[in-house]
Amino acid sequence: MDDYGVDLDEIGGVIERAEVLVVRFQVVQRRILVDFRTSVDAGPLARAVAPASSAEERFRSLKALRPSLPLPERIMSFLWPRSVGAMADAGVLDRIRDRLLRIDAEVGGELDSAFGELLGEEHATLVAAIRGGEGFQTLWEREPS
Repeated sequence: MDDYGVDLDEIGGVIERAEVLVVRFQVVQRRILVDFRTSVDAGPLARAVAPASSAEERFRSLKALRPSLPLPERIMSFLWPRSVGAMADAGVLDRIRDRLLRIDAEVGGELDSAFGELLGEEHATLVAAIRGGEGFQTLWEREPS
């Protein structure tokens, strides 16, 4: 365990072993889906995706997203317990990117795009929480002047 509240070596092992990886976050609902598999017709894939209500739903959505590939035996996942940005600070994003780049240099941009989407969603959620936006309740307000 380190300052991030996770075992970074274990996460690195998951990244290296996974055929398909889903990274879940505390604040944002969407996830990063990384499919490291390739075929003649398809390279690896990295996307921001909606949460699935079950493993079966995730497999169905993956099949719809990647119809030319067979279903993987399993989809590996981990919960990142800190902010989205802290995943980059801890080097986890680089580990995913490095593995993708070993397979196909072009997919790194997909990962950066997905990560940027989630950073934006997290920022919007935090602003809504501070301002008492939809889904949040303000505990105290400044007195009108």
